[in-house]
Amino acid sequence: MSQELSTLAAVVTGGASGIGAAIAAKLQAMGAEVSVLDLNPNDLPEGQLGFACDVSDDASVKAAIDGTVAAFGRIDIVVNNAGIGAQGSIEDNDDAEWARVWDINVVGMVRVARAAMPHLRKSPSAAIVNTSSIAATAGLPQRALYSATKGAVLSLTQAMAADHLREGVRVNAVNPGTADTPWIGRLLNSADDPAAEREALNARQPHGRLVTAEEVAGAVAYLASPLSGSTTGTSIAVDGGMQALRLRPAGQ
Repeated sequence: MSQELSTLAAVVTGGASGIGAAIAAKLQAMGAEVSVLDLNPNDLPEGQLGFACDVSDDASVKAAIDGTVAAFGRIDIVVNNAGIGAQGSIEDNDDAEWARVWDINVVGMVRVARAAMPHLRKSPSAAIVNTSSIAATAGLPQRALYSATKGAVLSLTQAMAADHLREGVRVNAVNPGTADTPWIGRLLNSADDPAAEREALNARQPHGRLVTAEEVAGAVAYLASPLSGSTTGTSIAVDGGMQALRLRPAGQ
């Protein structure tokens, strides 16, 4: 495994499960010291530092960032991965739910980046990677609220990149397609026909299957690495071609 992160310290929010856990493992394997910020940072792999953190609570975020710096002496990489899902059209969620999901998925990233920024400015290899979604660039049914937050994340990424480029901080995003994670598993289990729903999700992506968490982690690792020092203000779609490709149905 490449060790180009061996002198760097990384923060991964939502890093105890799913895509976040895969990201934390990938960065650790590449040599980084890894701090996991999660509501339940339990049973982490050996060597990872865990902090109970609610990204909707500014005091909680500041305490976790301060704890990371106390342990590692620095922060070089921030992966803003924590987020929650939402289903339905604009008629299906009330104002309180819109505020709750927005506060976690968008403002939560702001809180973490804001707390880490003074430390990132001191790093010779500072990078922020935000987890957006295919929902930011493609209209998906029954995802109005979720899509709105992830579209905001994409725009926020570009604005942050412009603000902080000349301070030496790169900011990019990943746009995963539908990933095979515990959250998707719960959605499938609640469907009337889980097998048919999984088949439909597989077929929606041109390569014919769900994205793996490890594939998303690979894109994050590239964007976080000093090897991508001229890459900022952009996003990488990890979606089996869903964003850009228009294939004929299989067999035609």
